[in-house]
Amino acid sequence: VSVGNICRSPIAEAVFRKLVTDEKVENKWMTDSAAVSDWNVGRSPDARALSCLRNHGIETAHKARQVTKDDFQTFDYILCMDESNLRDLKRKSNQVKDCKAKIELLGTYDPQKQLIIEDPYYGNEKDFETVYEQCLRCCKAFLEKSH
Repeated sequence: VSVGNICRSPIAEAVFRKLVTDEKVENKWMTDSAAVSDWNVGRSPDARALSCLRNHGIETAHKARQVTKDDFQTFDYILCMDESNLRDLKRKSNQVKDCKAKIELLGTYDPQKQLIIEDPYYGNEKDFETVYEQCLRCCKAFLEKSH
């Protein structure tokens, strides 16, 4: 989960989906990404995010959506990008009766200990590449841990 669901979280979603597909465990996972805010609902990911993924042979058809109450009741994990996302999600989850999702920073799984995945929106291609690499490391480690 990220603020607008057009840069970081769709990259993480696409990366994780490719990992579970490559490992042939995609039927065990329901993978999605969402936004804390409603700014970009219905929009495709940022063109730079799409091009970064494409460079790594990954396609995505994701359209931005906002986190819903159902998400907290349906998903086992809600992994987010930074502390402000974490705060917002914890606040939202407190309003949900049977929240079963474990809300964590995706970066807690990073073997290189980069806790925060910074928003590359105001950055350049290199910043998107950094996000991709962080997401890949974290998603791999998360998948290994939760197998």
